[in-house]
Amino acid sequence: MKVLMVDVDGVLIHGRPTDGLPHFTYLERDLGLRFDLLQQEFFQTHWGDIIIGRAALEPRLAGVLAKIAPHLSAETLIDYWFENDSRLDRNLLEELAGLRQSGITLLLATNQEHRRARYLMEQIGLSAHFDDIIYSAALGHSKPSPDFFRLATERAGVLPGEIAFIDDMAVNIEAARQFGWNAAQWTAGATLGGALPVFARPT
Repeated sequence: MKVLMVDVDGVLIHGRPTDGLPHFTYLERDLGLRFDLLQQEFFQTHWGDIIIGRAALEPRLAGVLAKIAPHLSAETLIDYWFENDSRLDRNLLEELAGLRQSGITLLLATNQEHRRARYLMEQIGLSAHFDDIIYSAALGHSKPSPDFFRLATERAGVLPGEIAFIDDMAVNIEAARQFGWNAAQWTAGATLGGALPVFARPT
């Protein structure tokens, strides 16, 4: 293996920094907005375009909030959202650091819109741990589309069989395997060597 692709949400990041609960658990208490309403009016309606870069996050979100929560600005909600969805798996980061020192290229392979992709790399500091981020809004395709894996492979500059991949969603793992990646589904409490024996440390 020359490259390890790592998913973000559900693998590297797990919810709120303080307790790991889903990031919108206390949305109504904290910001006066019901999550089911946000889900229905924003995520189910607009997220598909945003996640592949066809629309920008802020204007779409601002338009929805003007209708369902006029007291709330898009900026306030985005800040709350990103800050509450940033708990890093430090054990995995430590394992990945050892792998990177051995010469493996580490890339994030994730469904993200542009603003959170920047937040992940710059504010959370993942640019110190990974060589680059490959994400859906920049590619114009999201996992599990075959085009995501094709374009990500091109970006990596290696053969599909030289890429390993961890993701928490079975549908993404299956799509990656169909494209020739060495993919393993990540579960809570897993270790890198356990998920991908090729990376297991010799005992």
